[in-house]
Amino acid sequence: MNEDRAVLEALLAAHIAGEVVALSTVIGVQGSVPRHPGSKMLVRADGSIVGTVGGGRMEALVIQEAQRAIADGQTRTTSYSLNDLGAGDPGICGGTVQIFIEPSSVPPTLLVIGIGHVGRALAELGKWSGFRVIVSDDRAEFCNADYLPGMQGYVVCKPGEVARNVPIDTNTYVAAVTRGMPVDLDLIPSLIQSPARYIGLIGSQRRWALTARALQTERGLTPDQLLRIQAPIGLELNAETPQEIAVSIMAQIIMLRRGGDGKPMQQQIESVN
Repeated sequence: MNEDRAVLEALLAAHIAGEVVALSTVIGVQGSVPRHPGSKMLVRADGSIVGTVGGGRMEALVIQEAQRAIADGQTRTTSYSLNDLGAGDPGICGGTVQIFIEPSSVPPTLLVIGIGHVGRALAELGKWSGFRVIVSDDRAEFCNADYLPGMQGYVVCKPGEVARNVPIDTNTYVAAVTRGMPVDLDLIPSLIQSPARYIGLIGSQRRWALTARALQTERGLTPDQLLRIQAPIGLELNAETPQEIAVSIMAQIIMLRRGGDGKPMQQQIESVN
């Protein structure tokens, strides 16, 4: 396989899997150097690579810098001299190499728990909005690629086991569109312990009031812990259909992710005038 193609295919696979990697590209050379401009190398967080920017000590330094880029999310341009090995330069080819290092951006993950009518509509809208969508349900007939194609993951398990079966990080938005309070009592305690950026629970205000009371009396959760839960989920749109409810949920998630305030744009324009 062509080396550039292997690098780009590895980059695409990492993007689909939600793995942060860094692409290192030779962008300038002077003198005698092992690789030409445009040569690429993909670096993973563990230091493994696809492709090469020249090998040897220089490449080892690039890998280290790429790992730092993965950690801090910042691009950088670095230069390496290959002139004087005795002075600590990484090689003796006689030239210099300039390399641009760019960490990949990983799309946020939308975890939809409960794939009924609303869950299905929400998963489809989340995918359309650019999220990696993972769906989970304890009913296998609803949690599969035939019923809901194109998702990044299908996890069939009891709601209370979702957090043990799906990696949840600070780039994960959880929408629990479940069937009722008995399910929520098992689900919410495990979600609260996760670092999820957003946890939303569907249902009426009365359902959430009863659920919150039971979570405190039966599961020992505190009022401060329950503040993490967005319930009822979504923005108030007077939504009725599954698709409309999905829009209200995604609107709230995007608002939180982008730092919006949910106010009408017209109102903001009028305040400027």
